[in-house]
Amino acid sequence: MTYLNNPGSVLDLVREGEVHRDLYTSEAVFDLEIQHLFRNTWVYVGHASQTPNPGDYFTTTVADQPIVMIRHQDNTIKVLYNRCPHRGAEIVRDVHGCAGTSLRCPYHAWTFNTDGSLRRIPEREGYDNTGFESSHAARGMTAVAAMHVHREWVFCRLAEKGEDFETFFGGSLSTIDNFVDRSPAGRLEVVGAPLRYVNRCNWKMLIENQTDTFHPMTVHASSAMTAKTLWEEVKDKHEGPTPMVVEAIVPFTMPYNFYDGMGIRVWPNGHGHTGVHNSIHSDYTEEDEYFNAMREAYGAERAQEILGEVRHNTVYFPNLMVKGPIQKLRLFKPISANETLIESWIFRLVGAPDYLLERTAMYNRLINAPTSMVGHDDTEMYERAQQGLRAERNEWVNIQRLQLHDECTQPEEVHSGNSEVQFRNQFHAWLKYMATAAGSIQAAATQSATGTDG
Repeated sequence: MTYLNNPGSVLDLVREGEVHRDLYTSEAVFDLEIQHLFRNTWVYVGHASQTPNPGDYFTTTVADQPIVMIRHQDNTIKVLYNRCPHRGAEIVRDVHGCAGTSLRCPYHAWTFNTDGSLRRIPEREGYDNTGFESSHAARGMTAVAAMHVHREWVFCRLAEKGEDFETFFGGSLSTIDNFVDRSPAGRLEVVGAPLRYVNRCNWKMLIENQTDTFHPMTVHASSAMTAKTLWEEVKDKHEGPTPMVVEAIVPFTMPYNFYDGMGIRVWPNGHGHTGVHNSIHSDYTEEDEYFNAMREAYGAERAQEILGEVRHNTVYFPNLMVKGPIQKLRLFKPISANETLIESWIFRLVGAPDYLLERTAMYNRLINAPTSMVGHDDTEMYERAQQGLRAERNEWVNIQRLQLHDECTQPEEVHSGNSEVQFRNQFHAWLKYMATAAGSIQAAATQSATGTDG
């Protein structure tokens, strides 16, 4: 289907309880998502601990845009397009580094301050009497349209106009707040490089799977159930606490009623989380040393309240998943309709015992690495689904499980943990932001038809 010739048709891809396969397979739809959805939402850039000192930078991408996050000399963080305003070369190529007091383009040696402002041009007199002062290049590196730092988490919006940060996230920020509060010092630090790999599937499949509680007992039977069986055979002979690896993997075998009781909370704009009442992280063994540090920092009642929040996966639409009790996040970066880059980052809770970081790193390797016991189960399903959607005669994907009339209309709705409500919540948000695409396409078509260019 040619969506550019029929702009309203892109909105017909989502209907009550079903979504069209083109949402996953069409490059035309993918291009519209990159252009409109990802530019009109707030997208995670990085964490302030990745740029601890003035001049430190971190390079990434937001949608299809090259971005550099850098700490300015006044200790504030700037988010800039990683592009020289002269001839367009990327200013920095390393993932992270320290630029000192300035950034220098390797092509023609234009130099910029760490806030992106133009500092020096070699032989600048060559621009005398050219009107250079009023050019875009004279302004230096371009900053993103909007950025916001929430408890050292850095987000940006590429579109010039749109919802502010607080409006977009609302109550969903409570997951990030709880994540940070789990540190006795109230601070996090990114540790090391992420696990980074590509899945041959659409980015939305990965986001949906984060709150799909109906698949673990089936998909992970060959891995988690095998581990559980082996543990049952030896646990009576085991001395000491249950090993971390067992606590991490065995909950993936829990039955449907366990996940049903977990609950799912949804927020406006596509955000939501599993694990409202309990989760697969509820029964981890915690050492007294950690609780004592938390009690000293917050008081016993507040410490218990913080640690009692064991949310499973929180989805921040469009492409971020946060797991506070295990101190990690996963970022799903769209490459094409059929490919997604996954980055799985881990954090240290500043002031907490080292065993927590050990558990986080173990969990990341065991569950989310592409070569892990669990992660490859999901990878196979993603790729099977991407291939299966090529089948003809049925163009629709069903997301009706436990669907309710007028759901997703309240700020913090809680549903059965087995509901597909969060899928539907995400597609409500998809429609909201893709309506911008339909309007833009229609406006362009009208201008073309009337011979005007605005």
